[in-house]
Amino acid sequence: MKGKRMSVVKSLALITALTLPAMAAAKPPLRDVKEIDNELYYIAIANEISEYCPSISGRRMKAIGVMWGLRNTANKMGYSDSEIRAYVESDAEKDRMRAKGEAYLAQHGVSYGNPNSFCTLGRAEIERNSAIGVYLKAN
Repeated sequence: MKGKRMSVVKSLALITALTLPAMAAAKPPLRDVKEIDNELYYIAIANEISEYCPSISGRRMKAIGVMWGLRNTANKMGYSDSEIRAYVESDAEKDRMRAKGEAYLAQHGVSYGNPNSFCTLGRAEIERNSAIGVYLKAN
């Protein structure tokens, strides 16, 4: 009986050793991790508003602090720094984020030909203390 129990224990250990790396490798792409992707999206829109509206500034230190926190969160989820860097620096991801952001801006009446429209949206986001507004401040 003792030999049979040891055989079961060894089998379980072997199965665990073989499946854990496969489970770790099965992480979703970072673009699908909403708590990370959405926050980067909010920061990107806030940055765009602050770039085009002279009366609104971005809370850059807050954004940097949040981005470090997102990196730590991703690391705790099993993503390496190189995986995070690849996601953030990916041209395809930048294009996807830009398209998503431009759709949001257009939906809210923002036009690149009218910088004041960025200010109008920015002030509304600040007033609502929205996920975007927390990264902005009126000058």
